[in-house]
Amino acid sequence: MSGVIRIATRGSQQATTQAQHLAMQIEAQGHRCELVIVDTTGDRSQSANVPLHSIGGLGVFTKEVQHAVLDGRADIAAHSAKDLPTERPVDLEIGAVLARRNPADALIGRTFDDLGVGAIVATGSVRRRAQLREHRSDLVFEELRGNIGSRLEKIPNNGAIVMAIAALEILDLTDRVAERLDPRIFVPAVGQGAVAAECRIDDLTTLSILRKVSDITTYDNVSIERAYLAELGSGCSAPVGAFAADGRLTVFLGGDSGNYRATYDLTGVRDADLALAAQAARTARREIGV
Repeated sequence: MSGVIRIATRGSQQATTQAQHLAMQIEAQGHRCELVIVDTTGDRSQSANVPLHSIGGLGVFTKEVQHAVLDGRADIAAHSAKDLPTERPVDLEIGAVLARRNPADALIGRTFDDLGVGAIVATGSVRRRAQLREHRSDLVFEELRGNIGSRLEKIPNNGAIVMAIAALEILDLTDRVAERLDPRIFVPAVGQGAVAAECRIDDLTTLSILRKVSDITTYDNVSIERAYLAELGSGCSAPVGAFAADGRLTVFLGGDSGNYRATYDLTGVRDADLALAAQAARTARREIGV
């Protein structure tokens, strides 16, 4: 590691703000930081309005950032935890997960009850579509891509868009929220609202620094959610959500003929809860046949 700790990040306003927040916490320990901006496949596809699942899904926003650490251009890779696949380079370790922001999704434009019959809801997330459709089969869905600013300009007439509240919090835009969607009902993406930081597994100095800024509760909850996703496997293209908080794990898995959702009481013992999450995934797959 050089005298300055280099943090690799995507170049979007949200990503750089998250990385700067991480840098501030590291600098509070007496270290100096600088950002290394990395262009990713996901960012390059934003302007093309291409559905995320069609260009590789999870990983399109993280692989190039990880490579910056693996090839020595940076010491830390900063990610939105929801973008980080469970299958990761063996030479990297998640050294920190920062304290979680609001994990919920939100409707922007209109509240749920204010959406008329056949109203248009724009979201590129198959998870969000599946759960909204459970409650309102009449809704019509449109694709939504782009940075946060451009998304906020694409609210359909008499309709709404769906966004993560955490993204709006980062950019001080929560005044745009029409309705917060209860994360126990509209289950968020795995890791939503949290920032994960990776470093090389053999870089013990950086790993020690990251451990000091990691939020233990968020780290454990996100790890439990990721255990659910990992058990489903990288080949699972079904809508997936998981949310661990306050001693409970709520999971969602969408299928062609129906959806699975359940809430489990956590034990507070890390290994037992990771095993419980994996068992929840096996149950979900069996129940809906994916």
